[in-house]
Amino acid sequence: MSTTSATPATSPSVTVTDHEAQQVDRANATGLQPVVFVHGLWLLPTSWDRWATLFEEAGFTALTPGWPDDPATVEEANAHPEVLANKTVGQVADHTEQVIRGLKKKPAIIGHSFGGMLAQVLAGRGCSAATVAIDPAPFRGVLPLPISALRSAFPVLGNPANRHRAVPLTFEQFRYAFANAVSEEEAKELYDTFAVPAPGAPLFQAATANLNPWTEVKVDTENPDRGPLLIISGEKDHTVPWAIAHATFIQQDNNAGVTEIVEIPNRGHALTIDSGWREVATTALNFVRRFV
Repeated sequence: MSTTSATPATSPSVTVTDHEAQQVDRANATGLQPVVFVHGLWLLPTSWDRWATLFEEAGFTALTPGWPDDPATVEEANAHPEVLANKTVGQVADHTEQVIRGLKKKPAIIGHSFGGMLAQVLAGRGCSAATVAIDPAPFRGVLPLPISALRSAFPVLGNPANRHRAVPLTFEQFRYAFANAVSEEEAKELYDTFAVPAPGAPLFQAATANLNPWTEVKVDTENPDRGPLLIISGEKDHTVPWAIAHATFIQQDNNAGVTEIVEIPNRGHALTIDSGWREVATTALNFVRRFV
């Protein structure tokens, strides 16, 4: 299904990068079914590289758009964290939608953490042929606030000034929020390989979403064009525990489309990047294959 005729809900400041435009051109040239991967906080698009390879080997064409102003590498992001600051959920959603509107085929969308919430925002805008939301951050209407989720977010929410900053995690904070279900050695490797500062604004937006009727952190769960949706939850996730994932499922289950949820045993929030990533990717791939 073509998506080029729709008008993107973008602001004038939203700009597709040359790299993203090249990915769109490549995807259109292949004629294959596109899959768009959306990263979350404290990660970059490169965190999806192994997933992109797996999906392309399965016959899809993969796109890994960034958030506005994402640096190309982890080293660059850590050296210049200021470029990551002041990115809001609405800006990222509009940016990703603009990338998607350049595709000739409606893509599947796969997102992790805040990327999982953004994937649902985009599905609610009718942008997705099938959606996989992995340990998705909560949107307006998702009410549970487990203690572990509050503790994971505290490095940002503990200081109101962080709303306008890019905030790095210490290794100990990363270990708790992302890498609690892997060994200490693997946690250090993941931290060194993938972790970057994250804009504080989205966490403050999510924290106040249920108090703000005009929030950007909202999903049109009733859109009949939402498409099939799978929510994947890591059993040991501190950042997005089962209570949040299941409450998200309850909100989405009112949609007429297929809505499913699965829990991956013994996995934390790093389940898309740790040594067990392939199990999660295969779960997502099998779901997408059923519908596109």
